Amino acid sequence: MKSILKSVGAAVLGGAVVLGSYKTFIEPDTSSKIELAQESILTATPVTYTNNAIPNAVDFTEAAEKTVHAVVHVKNLTVSRGNPTMRDLMYGLVPLRQAVGTGSGVIITKDGYIVTNNHVIENSQALQVTLNDNRTYEAEIIGTEPGSDIALIKIDVDEDLPVVAFGDSDQARIGEWVLAVGNPFNLTSTVTAGIISAKGRDLNTRDQMQQSFIQTDAAVNPGNSGGALVNNRGELIGINTAIQSPTGSYTGYSFAVPSNNARKIIQDLMEYGFVQKGMLGISGGTLNGRAAQELGLQSAEGIYVSEVVEDSGAEKAGLKKGDIITSIDGVRMRSFADLSGYVGSKNPGDFVEATVLRNGKERPISIEITKNSTVTIPELDMDFRDLTNDEKRKYNLDSGALIIGTKNGLADTNLNGYVITKVNDRNVKNVENLKYIMDQTEANQRLILEVKNPQGQTERWRLTVD
Repeated sequence: MKSILKSVGAAVLGGAVVLGSYKTFIEPDTSSKIELAQESILTATPVTYTNNAIPNAVDFTEAAEKTVHAVVHVKNLTVSRGNPTMRDLMYGLVPLRQAVGTGSGVIITKDGYIVTNNHVIENSQALQVTLNDNRTYEAEIIGTEPGSDIALIKIDVDEDLPVVAFGDSDQARIGEWVLAVGNPFNLTSTVTAGIISAKGRDLNTRDQMQQSFIQTDAAVNPGNSGGALVNNRGELIGINTAIQSPTGSYTGYSFAVPSNNARKIIQDLMEYGFVQKGMLGISGGTLNGRAAQELGLQSAEGIYVSEVVEDSGAEKAGLKKGDIITSIDGVRMRSFADLSGYVGSKNPGDFVEATVLRNGKERPISIEITKNSTVTIPELDMDFRDLTNDEKRKYNLDSGALIIGTKNGLADTNLNGYVITKVNDRNVKNVENLKYIMDQTEANQRLILEVKNPQGQTERWRLTVD
């Protein structure tokens, strides 16, 4: 764990500058909690079934046969610090504790690439994958995208493996039948069925960019994280990720990362080793009836644009404050999570066709997806981006890297809006320069960071890199 000591302090103000999106109008938080799958004890309860035939029932056998052999069991061995005893404290010993977590994964290529959740393989010391026929392999991590909770791992095999073909999650419809396929507890693949209950759900459980999940009522329990959500043709339309439950077990709601978003992340990890993040370049929020009335708008559905980011594709395309985005590429935008999810499936340089309501009239606007310069620097456990021209004027700076997020409980206070200007008296030009400087640091090296706080005051932080 890293720690930051401020020698010159000021009250920390919240308020991150968001490049891509944030909500202005949000729904009240639910009292239930989001549970990510971990290993638990399997219990079996006898159930008596009554064989009542369902007229015109959907046949899932073909979809299940296409999927079950391509869903695997993932075992993750982690090592963490345990609670020190008095003897440990006396002799300066660091107790270590082993733990095993489990989840599921989906084979997506015949040569052994597997997609799963980042939280399934997080902090891994060793990874083991068991196929549906009980063959076991050691696996390596190819890349991760924690913000979307997606990870790509690989096993080495001598023969072709069964795979699940990707479907188009944008075409999935509410009310459509789906199967959730997982491999929990190493019992070989299991299948549950349900319907798509909603799309564009934002769980808002992490300090990350907004997510856009597919919500289903197919039963998903601990150990199913990383498994496949498929349609009745056996096409992959989502990666099962979380459940919403007051008890920690399935109670009717489960959520999956849309396959279009997962596929984009996987392709980037395989081609570049990192994820290219694009942005539309607006801030705003989801319209509702009350918000539309307060703004004097006729429409109560769409995305209200409250700010256009400088030098973004939205600004260059002529998008303005007060515009309402009703659809993109023909896909209706009912919530900001819809927008975030759709843009998240695109690469910088792609163009999207937005339908925009302005002064009561609809007009088409072609917008280029521009690069989101947000970068995570693991040595600092922070997310950064470059300063805009307006921010350079605000902070009276020519260069620096703006903090827009902290991770892993690094600080008890909100550091968003602080700008790192120097590391050990080396000027920080931009985010890439900061990343280069941090890549050169060694373990246990002491650093002094010079920063400017949101009030424009200079502070110095002392930091030890793990």
